[in-house]
Amino acid sequence: METELNEFERQMRRDINTFMDKAQDTKRKAATSPPEWPREAVDEAKPKAPRSKAAGSPKTGHLVKLAVRTKPLELDTVFEHVSSSISRIEAQFEAEKAARKAGYPIIGHVIETTRL
Repeated sequence: METELNEFERQMRRDINTFMDKAQDTKRKAATSPPEWPREAVDEAKPKAPRSKAAGSPKTGHLVKLAVRTKPLELDTVFEHVSSSISRIEAQFEAEKAARKAGYPIIGHVIETTRL
C-alpha cells in the first residue's frame, strides 16, 4: 500500500512540475513576443446574402386596396396601390391620390391594408 502511495505522489509531482514548466514557458512567450492584433475586416469582403425580393420592390410599406368608382351609381372596383410608407394612414392617402390620378374620382372605402 505504501509503495502505491509513494508512486502516486511521484506521479503527481511530475505532472505538477510539467504543468508549471509549461506555464512558465507561456509567460516567457507572452513577455517577449508582441501581441497579435485582430485582422481588419476591410481586407476580407463578406459575401452578401441573397435578397428575398427583387431589387426594385419596396422593402417596407403597405399594400392598400380601395373600393373606387368613376360614376356615382356604378359598382365598386378594387384598386390596389403599393406604398413604401411605414405609416398606415399615409399609405392610405397615397393610395387615394394614386386612384384619383388613375381616373377614379370617387373613392368608396378602404377594403384592406396589408403590411409588406
